[in-house]
Amino acid sequence: MGQIISLPFKLASTTLTFYRGLFHYLLGAGRNSPYLPPSHPESTVPSYLRPPDENAGKSVTLSSSSWTVPSFASTPLFYQHARMHLYSLASAFYLYHKPHYRKGSYREDIVDNFANVAIPGTGLPLSLFVWNRPLAFGFVCAASPLASLAAALHLWMKTRGKSSISEEYAIRLLAPDDWFSYWRLNCRVAGMHALLNDVPPGYEMENKWTFLEEGAKRGVPVSPYLDCPAIVVKHRNEEGGMGIHFYRNATDGGDWIIQERILNGEWVNQHLPDNAPLSTFRVITQSRGAIDVTKKCKVEDVTALSCVFRAGRKNAATDHDSILFDVDVKTGKVLGGTTNAHWYRLGLTEFLPGRCPWRSADHDVTHHPDGDIPVSGAVVPDIRDMLHLVETSHQRLCPDVPLVGWDVVLSADKKLPVCLLEVNLSCNFFRGSFDRQVYLNFLEDMVVKLQGMRLVADKEGKKFK
Repeated sequence: MGQIISLPFKLASTTLTFYRGLFHYLLGAGRNSPYLPPSHPESTVPSYLRPPDENAGKSVTLSSSSWTVPSFASTPLFYQHARMHLYSLASAFYLYHKPHYRKGSYREDIVDNFANVAIPGTGLPLSLFVWNRPLAFGFVCAASPLASLAAALHLWMKTRGKSSISEEYAIRLLAPDDWFSYWRLNCRVAGMHALLNDVPPGYEMENKWTFLEEGAKRGVPVSPYLDCPAIVVKHRNEEGGMGIHFYRNATDGGDWIIQERILNGEWVNQHLPDNAPLSTFRVITQSRGAIDVTKKCKVEDVTALSCVFRAGRKNAATDHDSILFDVDVKTGKVLGGTTNAHWYRLGLTEFLPGRCPWRSADHDVTHHPDGDIPVSGAVVPDIRDMLHLVETSHQRLCPDVPLVGWDVVLSADKKLPVCLLEVNLSCNFFRGSFDRQVYLNFLEDMVVKLQGMRLVADKEGKKFK
């Protein structure tokens, strides 16, 4: 009975913390003073974003979901995550009209990227709510608590009362660990970093042709491409000038990268149905060399955080339609699979009860659903070599970029059994597991540097181009 009575007060307290923390980093001392961790004697981090004294030194080992950890919302890791989330969320409004490394502005980037993403069960693309800054701000202030409450109630019903509504609400609102929130956190950090560092050269790797060209020059095993000025593609039956297409190669200044089709290697094929697409591994690396881009980065400064096997679906064109199998980066063992496809379901009918799942399986998929093919428990061959490849590639190609998502191929080509397709610099983990403490420590060190640079830019009245 006491828990029921106290629940509204706990929810209200968490909601207040969200608004206070957001405005602290948007307009308050967190915006106008250096960011210093709570351990620093001159830190301006408010008390409500610090762990209770009795838990200050408490460590926690996380599973894939925070809610499974007892009293997670009182741990130092939770509060550290909350600080990074709220700081970066506030920074989105600072970035809104400023130049973005791959678009004219941060606004353009989020409008484009949100066009096919919706909060599960709503069917409404998030791009509708970020067309201007006041609308985006109002949406964050209103939708964040509402969606967090809905998620907390849904989990409580799904687990038949085993989860804590107040605990899950705090996690969703202040330290969200879903794939979308991590993706946006990484995007905001990349946007701030590129802006304040005048877009370091490494960000050029976002261009697929630049990546292939520079990779070949620097000894990185990128996917091979045809070195010819152009190609002509004809339909075998069309006549009269129809069914013919001309493509000018990027090697000759054109817009098209022309490559032979890459086929899955034997190990990958063993875990896929017939007619599955090229299925890659998404590996995320972080570079401490990006914290201070004026210093030389060593390979030891780069760490592979996570690895996910994207097992493509039958008859799919690409592995964007796939089951996401987590991979243990220490052993190469394939763990449970899941999906994030419910975030991409658009249309008003998705709002109907039972139409769109609010949550996907929490890494409990063991077999590929197209053919009931066992995947979990298999071991990725030479996982350490794969991870070392992306770590060295990060150091060679873009050490001045904080986080990079690599699409790694285990191919059927014996001359190039492992190659890199492309990189994503505003990357997401595709629900892979990783050492959250290592990740958050890196982000907090990065925020210390970025906030200092922002204050200098404010003082100098810097105009960004």
